[in-house]
Amino acid sequence: MGIRNYLIEGVSGTGKTSVCNELQRRGYHAIHGDRELAYQGDPETGEPTDGSAHEHHIWHVDKVRALVANQDEAVTFFCGGSRNFAKFIDLFDGVFVLEVDLDTLNRRLDERPDSEWGGGKPTERELIARLHQTKEDIPKNGISIDATASVARVVDEIVRQSEADK
Repeated sequence: MGIRNYLIEGVSGTGKTSVCNELQRRGYHAIHGDRELAYQGDPETGEPTDGSAHEHHIWHVDKVRALVANQDEAVTFFCGGSRNFAKFIDLFDGVFVLEVDLDTLNRRLDERPDSEWGGGKPTERELIARLHQTKEDIPKNGISIDATASVARVVDEIVRQSEADK
């Protein structure tokens, strides 16, 4: 939906949803990918699957392509994670990866309700900790953003870097 399009990624608990909310509050066009584009499917084929497995949390590639093709906005931020980002990452002008230390990550996950992913199930927490360490689920070569700062400062940095990219 933007003339320029950016992906904001990071492991669960790094602040993608909070950043998206703040971008929207400031008047930017920002899409909650995990709410608006995500479904459970095979990362290779896109075919829907049953259940709620982390490795099957993917985005509708056709929807991403359509949103990027629509250039009604000067800039659009796509916030969230997907296991099939390799299918559409080339559409973005840049990728920001939110990074936090393990203590901050654990504190944020502790604050989540048990019903939210990563909030209460030990297996989910173990997976998040592993992904935080290995970074296997996030795009390589993204611009690292220190997400331990306040949401306002994190968004200030993302906006600054995206405007420098004009």
